[in-house]
Amino acid sequence: MKLADFDYDLPPERIAVEPARPRDSARLLHVGATLMDYHVRDLPGLLRPGDLLVVNDTKVIPAQLTAFRGAAKIGVTLDRRLDDGSWRVLLRNARRVHAGDTLAIDPEFSAQVEDIYEGGAARLRFAADDFYAALARCGALALPPYIARPKGITARDEADYQTMFAAHEGAVAAPTAGLHFTPELLAALKARGVETARVTLHVGAGTFLPVRVEDVTQHRMHAERGFVTAATAAKINATRKAGGRIIAVGTTALRLIESASDNSGLVHPFDSETDIFIIPGYRFKVADLLFTNFHLPKSTLLMLVSAFAGMARIRAAYAHAIATGYRFYSYGDACLLERA
Repeated sequence: MKLADFDYDLPPERIAVEPARPRDSARLLHVGATLMDYHVRDLPGLLRPGDLLVVNDTKVIPAQLTAFRGAAKIGVTLDRRLDDGSWRVLLRNARRVHAGDTLAIDPEFSAQVEDIYEGGAARLRFAADDFYAALARCGALALPPYIARPKGITARDEADYQTMFAAHEGAVAAPTAGLHFTPELLAALKARGVETARVTLHVGAGTFLPVRVEDVTQHRMHAERGFVTAATAAKINATRKAGGRIIAVGTTALRLIESASDNSGLVHPFDSETDIFIIPGYRFKVADLLFTNFHLPKSTLLMLVSAFAGMARIRAAYAHAIATGYRFYSYGDACLLERA
């Protein structure tokens, strides 16, 4: 498989720079044996009593910081918190930074450089009385680069780029499939007999990085921290045993439950990093359907949905979505994929 196999042409006007309002008024393409057009609010009618939605309850943090080493301005994007309390980060102007340096962020917030890695990555240990309070004071939301905000991130973006499930701080980017859900939609799903279970995968800065190898099998995924509780694992397993379907809300939830499952499809409690890379040929063990957005050309997420629904079916679905005016990417419309 070559990177070019996952390319397509998208007119720039199809890139959504604002979400649908209300969130569940976004369009929804049901991708199965045929293609059917709906809206997200129609989701309860597409699911069955006894089905289980698995959602990602990570909370987006203001992950972009501006720091100084002397007079040198250093851009810092948080990637993931490590077990020892330090953070893996991506640096801009990284050549000016060395292990042992102190980076000043504000008078009460600084970072010690503990390691420098290839590709502009580093490990920092932050000093602050309250790390997340300092982050709220000094940090900025890391919106995807295709959502232009020349005047800076707005308060509306800070609300828009957070799902209703957000509970555990640590994500650099939103699990964007979850952005479509509203309390009203969740109530309608519950009335339909569809239950919800929560997992946590902290989406890292690597989600914004392009694939740089032509042979996609040589790509190495960035690691992200994930958690599946014993209660959630038991709920997923009980649903499958009872004949209910597992609907992963987003590629992050899908990657995590696949990482937490054994070869028989039994899901176990999980508290670790995962760098699972799913491409066509992967055999899915847990999820029956995938609710997700429309993804960038040549991205690992497009490879994942192609593995889930089939490459030909995804090509047809994306061509239909472009031709009929669907909105793409983080703030765009959604699709419900049947597993091939």
